[in-house]
Amino acid sequence: MIPISAYLVVAAVLFGIGTVGVLTSRNLIIVFMSVELMLNAGNLVLIAFSRALNVLDGHVFVFLVLTVAAAEAAVGLAMLITLYRNRETVNIDRFDLLKW
Repeated sequence: MIPISAYLVVAAVLFGIGTVGVLTSRNLIIVFMSVELMLNAGNLVLIAFSRALNVLDGHVFVFLVLTVAAAEAAVGLAMLITLYRNRETVNIDRFDLLKW
């Protein structure tokens, strides 16, 4: 039996890698992948506590989070493709669409 602390350490490492990816990357694809990594780290924590407490609430919540994350990824990718077609880059520094 794997202790819950091992799951929490893995989730913390995954969340940290995702945070570093979001804060340091200039590529929008890497930023989206890092956000997904952070969501999966949160899901791992929910599953770990759900299994440790022998309840199914965490499993159901993870299922809902995964469906929302899939929709977010699809919409985000569609926006990214549209931005790439208009600007021909995925570099965050090049996007100034909200400036006057």
